[in-house]
Amino acid sequence: MKFGLFTSAQANSGDLAAETGQGFRDWLDFNIEAEALGFHSSFLVEHHFTGWNQASSTMMLLMALATRTRTLRLGSAVMVLPWHNPVLLAEQAATLDLISGGRFDFGIGKGYRHSEFKGFQIAPEEADARFEEAVEVMARAFASRERFSHRGRFWHFEDIVVEPPPAQKPQPPFWVAAASEGSIRRAAARGFNLILDQYASPRQIGERIAAYKSERERHGLSFNPLQIAVARQLYVATDEADKQAALARQAAYTKRTVDVSRTPDGKGGGSHVLAYADKAGGTEEHALYGTPAEIGALIELLQDAGAAYVLLAVAGGAGQLRRFARDIMPDFARSTPADAAAE
Repeated sequence: MKFGLFTSAQANSGDLAAETGQGFRDWLDFNIEAEALGFHSSFLVEHHFTGWNQASSTMMLLMALATRTRTLRLGSAVMVLPWHNPVLLAEQAATLDLISGGRFDFGIGKGYRHSEFKGFQIAPEEADARFEEAVEVMARAFASRERFSHRGRFWHFEDIVVEPPPAQKPQPPFWVAAASEGSIRRAAARGFNLILDQYASPRQIGERIAAYKSERERHGLSFNPLQIAVARQLYVATDEADKQAALARQAAYTKRTVDVSRTPDGKGGGSHVLAYADKAGGTEEHALYGTPAEIGALIELLQDAGAAYVLLAVAGGAGQLRRFARDIMPDFARSTPADAAAE
């Protein structure tokens, strides 16, 4: 199995204010150590207007990490396309891919937080159309070295060529988060790689992997288990009391996310976190929290469901990385059916 990270940097750190940027420097150091410990990748979120200094300039932070690492794959999870000019974003993605030596995994999405749609003054009803138009423009921009024009619903471009070309051909792989069978099958048919959410059960994960695999094969596309990443919250506990205290902290953290995601009338929309938030303990039910033996057993359930690549949202500092790498990762170090980065 491969293990990567699912991260959410904050500018502040401990007693140091956001203006110092120490939290971002800590995030860089955290990922540099992860590479040294054998982790495969690090995916970083994009969010705005939170009030708690969450990462908003995802590509800039990934670029900084690219200059300080050599093997770690660098992922966005996800760049929310409705917020961005697709030509400028494609240029940034290609530049990052070049500087990293072809290590960029381009996670893209439609957005789900009410506070962000409100802040950018974009109607949630436009999210799908904005996403589709942005993908169309970026895919054409990556694939073509010829000038082209585009006149769409949201964007008009005239006689452009997007520079520079990316290192990976024809483009950095697109990754999308999906949960429903329909969205998973659409991602598979388009050749997108897939991120499965932190909250689904191993049984659900198995069903989603099977749907993705069958749809790719139906469209004549090859299937590599590393084209699917399963996100999971992680905390390596010393005992049951430590585990329960960590779960309580995680529940409070998740509630903060839910609060900025819901609309004022309390409705949730289609986001994965909101789909689980109305069940008590639903967002922590399948987290990898426990002793090394307990976590190992939970990972085995994911492996039995067909997962070969897990992204860990680590609750804690580098000490958690070291414990996982020392006490858990070696048990899953055997090769996968396709032990190479997915194209």
